[in-house]
Amino acid sequence: MARPRKPLLSRDRIVATAGALVDAEGLGAVSTRRLAAELGVSGPSLYNHFRNKDEILDAIADSVSAQVDLSMFDEDDVRDWRTALHDYAVSYRAALTAHPHIVPVLAQGPGRRPAGLRVADAVFGAMVRAGWPPAQATHIGALMRYFITGSALGSFARGFVDDETAYDPADYPHLGQAHLLAERQQRVDEGAFETGLRALIDGLGGQYETVRATPKSS
Repeated sequence: MARPRKPLLSRDRIVATAGALVDAEGLGAVSTRRLAAELGVSGPSLYNHFRNKDEILDAIADSVSAQVDLSMFDEDDVRDWRTALHDYAVSYRAALTAHPHIVPVLAQGPGRRPAGLRVADAVFGAMVRAGWPPAQATHIGALMRYFITGSALGSFARGFVDDETAYDPADYPHLGQAHLLAERQQRVDEGAFETGLRALIDGLGGQYETVRATPKSS
């Protein structure tokens, strides 16, 4: 019988394997030697698809950006800009929290990544169509990225130990329940994100009314 053939090496296969390594062990787990071993190929064969490790990490980051729902920014979508921003932020954060180790790469901006640029283009275009001046539409895109990636870089709740003795009431009179935060991580972190997101969008809403009421210079 013929021996089974190894799967052909491709960019998609390299990115999927490297992404799984990052998810499991962090950015430091990716090296050409480790990746070649995981794929069952020689190290130099990777260079037919990527020039270096940074390009591989860029591709992983872009594969995460591609998971973000952008349908709310379609021209025929009925959601207003406030709801669109909210739904986009929730989708973006979900993609990042599913792959937290790649967030530092995504936080650097889209660079030349196609999916990342599509995200930026969709947000900017939708805000301009809604009536925001281009400069402020740019600020909104930046603000949303800061807020979303920042929220995904770490967990507030997981930053507290679950040892009640760590919070002596003599020193920390208001942290009597802090040891419970870790076990309630998802509820606390998602609640904090939603609270901040709604406050952010409400604040933008006030600015929007001012923008709309300001006569445009001829």
